[in-house]
Amino acid sequence: MEICRNITGGVAFDVGQVLTQTQRNRLWNSAQNSGVWSYVEPQSITPTWVHFDKRFGTPACSTGGYPQLKRGSISNYVCIAQDDLNTLGLTTGGLDGIFGQSTQNAVIAYQRRKGLVADGIVGCNTWRALQEDVVGTGATSTTIN
Repeated sequence: MEICRNITGGVAFDVGQVLTQTQRNRLWNSAQNSGVWSYVEPQSITPTWVHFDKRFGTPACSTGGYPQLKRGSISNYVCIAQDDLNTLGLTTGGLDGIFGQSTQNAVIAYQRRKGLVADGIVGCNTWRALQEDVVGTGATSTTIN
């Protein structure tokens, strides 16, 4: 678990929780149009706050997001996938940022559960499904703060 806490993912902000929807819309548009942030989360995913960050790697989706992950990947994005999978009741063998056999098995099990191509690769469709499924789950014993 300590590895996930020490992997640097760049700069990220979750803001606007106390703003009105109109104010959040303005903040979202400002972040989107600034050209500073490599990713501004779609409002449908975070309707009660605004998330924007500076990411590294090529996004798995043409619309942005996290990069594709597969066996052998090592990054903070693996930590995010592991955290999501564990939150959804699948065992990844820990939150270490290393995409090993246990994480691959959890990804395949999740993909089968969701009717996705069960290739063990966290690409665009798997990322979208994971992120949609964990929204609103709240903190769990595996959540990285």
